[in-house]
This record gives sequence, structure tokens and C-alpha cells, in this order.
Amino acid sequence: MVAVAFIVAETLLVYRLKQVGPEAYGAVFLLGVLVISAGWGFGLALATSLASAVVYFYFHVENSGVLFPDEAQDFFALMVFLPVALLANILGRQGRLRAIESEQRRKEADVAAALASALAEQQAALRRVATLVARGVSPAEIYPTAVAELSRGLKVQNVTLLRYAQDGAHVVVGARDENGDPILPKGEFMPLEGDNVAALIYHSRAPARLDTYDGATGPTAERIRSLGLKSAVGAPIIVDDRMWGALIVGSAKNELLTTDTEHRIRDFAYLISIAIANAETRAELTASRARIVTAADQARRRFERDLHDGAQQRVVSLGLEVRSVEASVPPDQPALREQVAHIGTGLTAIAADLREISRGIHPAVLSRGGLGPGIKALARRSTVPVALDVKIDCRLPEHVEVAAYYVVAEALTNAAKHAQASEIRVRTTTDGGDLHLDISDDGVGGAVVGGGSGLIGLKDRVEALAGRLDIVGPPEGGTRLIATIPLGVEPLRP
Repeated sequence: MVAVAFIVAETLLVYRLKQVGPEAYGAVFLLGVLVISAGWGFGLALATSLASAVVYFYFHVENSGVLFPDEAQDFFALMVFLPVALLANILGRQGRLRAIESEQRRKEADVAAALASALAEQQAALRRVATLVARGVSPAEIYPTAVAELSRGLKVQNVTLLRYAQDGAHVVVGARDENGDPILPKGEFMPLEGDNVAALIYHSRAPARLDTYDGATGPTAERIRSLGLKSAVGAPIIVDDRMWGALIVGSAKNELLTTDTEHRIRDFAYLISIAIANAETRAELTASRARIVTAADQARRRFERDLHDGAQQRVVSLGLEVRSVEASVPPDQPALREQVAHIGTGLTAIAADLREISRGIHPAVLSRGGLGPGIKALARRSTVPVALDVKIDCRLPEHVEVAAYYVVAEALTNAAKHAQASEIRVRTTTDGGDLHLDISDDGVGGAVVGGGSGLIGLKDRVEALAGRLDIVGPPEGGTRLIATIPLGVEPLRP
């Protein structure tokens, strides 16, 4: 239609230009040839060239009354027009091919840029989750982050994290719709009966997909169809060679999920498995440290009890017997009386030493009065004045009291030995289910954990109870020890 329109328009224009001469209107017919050859196929351009040549030839011979050129100038004009038209056709075609190639390269570049951008976004999402894993963030915080990153990257809402249980799987993090409302609520049980991706993953221990839920059997398949999902792809979460759970993406579109989707799900599932393994390892380590600390505390308590009820009582009894012997020595034997008195004094000194040793092994004041009286007793024995702010009006768990007592005792000892301090401030509070200790001095500072001061043992003891101990050096000088011990964490019994 375009070619015909050009020929008709050119013919009408030539009628206007006839008085100028055939050389002028011959160029007009080349315009349509160029346009058609540049915009359409070679066959149509060739047909346009021939049709233009016929019309062009008609204007040359219309006044001679013959069908074929009988004059040299008419024949020459036709022989010039045809090659020029064909050349214009070839040039237009080449231009069109170049334009097509350029457009194709532009599209390929756009596709490559889009793929690069998607890959960069995917890698960034994986890095964000991997950073949380490396920082030791708890799996409970990593689960929703991983699901959200995967959902954002795949531009879907139906991403679900499942944990396998007996004969089924529980939803850990469920899919949400565009309004943020849960599609699959946390805790929902998904049976493994019938046809579903969770069952395929569980039995194969490998990534699996179900391209259509049409005709799928089982309660889980029925539940998935009720959500409007048509297909699903998932990957297993394997921790220490056991099937922990699965990460599954569902699609409500008719198009199949791509292989790239499987790879991305697998990457996120792998990060989740690492986070779970790390958390379990940390929990086992914490439990092991707690068992060691508890065993040591119990051993010290038994030693203190045995020492108090055994050797210490025996020494005190011998001292009393010696004093009795001393009183029965005749007055005419002063040398013997002096020797017996010396033995009694020595036994009294041994009894005092045993009491100090017993107090260091396990503070009996904790068993009698609790942490508050224990800290006050430490302050009274300190060679450096201690300002107390003890806000504890109830008994705390025994393991917390013991750990806090030793933290305060070590801090006071270090300040007296190394800090050259004139005053030590001890503040204790309970808030939000934690015991907070804040011990500071106005000495020279320089205390660090692991510097041979005994603080590394205290740090291990506090961390074994899921607590935290930090040493900071204020700009104004001195040393500040801050400890937080959860009140609700019970150490495991050995």
C-alpha cells in the first residue's frame, strides 16, 4: 500500500513537473524506491523499482505514440533509470540491514545489561544475608530476611520456609500477599501426603519442582491450589547431614519457573543451613562452657563444705584441746606452758587461714544472704574505698550470684593491685530480666581482657551464662567494667 501510494503520488507530481523536463521528474520516482527498499523487503522494493520504471518510461513515450523507445534519448533515459533504481534498491536494503543489525545489538546490549543488573542485585541480596550469617545473628532474625530478599529478587510474594517434623512440615516463615497479610501463617502444618514439592524434597534430599498442581493429590496440594498457586520450586535445607527443612517458591502465573529460580533458591537455602549450623554450634559451645563452670562451682562448693566441716573444725577442736592442756600445766613449768601456748596460737592462725581459703573457694556469704550482702562484704575487705549502689532486693539464681560475685571480687582486686585508684564505684541493678554490673575506678586505666589480669576467666564465666562482659577506658581516665548476665538462663547440669 505504501509503495502504491508513493507511485501514485509521484505520478501526480510528475504531471506538475512535465514542463521542466524528464531529467527533473526521473529523480522523483527514485524517492519511492529508496523509501520502500529501506523499510520493506527486497522483493517489494524490486517490484516498486520496475513499476516506477514503467511509469517513468510512459512519460517519455506518451507523445511519440509507440510502446517501445524508438529514439536513442528515450532508450538511454530508460537504461540510466533502471540501474540507478536498482542501485538505490540495493543501497536502501543495505541501510535497512544495518539498521536491523544495530537494533538487534541494542536489544542484546539491553538484555545483557538487564541480566547483569539482575545478577548484581542477586549477589547483593546474598551478601546481605551472608553478612548476617557471618555476624552470628540468630537464625530467627535471618529467616525473614532471607525470605524477604528472595521474594524481592524473584518479584514474587509466595516464598515459604518450612521445617520438617513427624509426617509433615511446619511453616517457619510464611508467604504474604501484596498487603503484607500472611497467606501461610507461621506454625501451619503441611502434611507430606500426596503430590507437593515439600514431599519431593524430603524424599529426594535434593531440589525439586512441580510445574503444575492441576490434578495433584493430597491435602497440601489442595491447600496450595486454594492459594491460587499453579507451580512451585524448592530446595532442601540440610544441617549436619539431616533434613532440617525446605525453602519453597510458589508461582501464580501460567509460565514455568526458570532454572535460574532453582539456583537462587538453592543459594539462599545454603545460607540458611549455615546460619542454623552456626547457631547450633554456638549453643553447644555455650552449653559446654556452662557445664564446665557449673561443675567447677559445684566442686568448689563441695571442697568448701568439706574444708569447713572437716579440716577446719578439726583444727578448731585441736586448738581448744591445746588451750585446755595449757590451762592444766603446773605453774612451776613456765617453759612448757609457753610451748603449749605457742602451739595453740599456731592452730588459731591455721584456722583463720582455712577460713580465708574457704571464703575464696566458695563464698559462704552468698549461700546465707545472697549477692547484696556478698558485695558489701567484698567492699568492706577492699583496701581501696568502695562507693556502693546496690539495688538488689531479692535472691537471684545461684549461678548468677556466684558469677556476679566473682566479677566484683576480681574487679576490686585488680583495682587495688594495678589501678592506683583512690575510689571504686560499684553499681548493680536488675532490669528487663538481666543483672547489670557497672564497676569503675579513677585509677591509671589500661586493663584489658586477656592481659593476665584474670578477666578472661570472668569473661568466659559470664558468656557461659549467655551474658556479656566489656572493659572500657573512659576519656577522663580509669577503668570501667560492664557486665550483663541474664537471670533466666539456667546452666546445664554436668
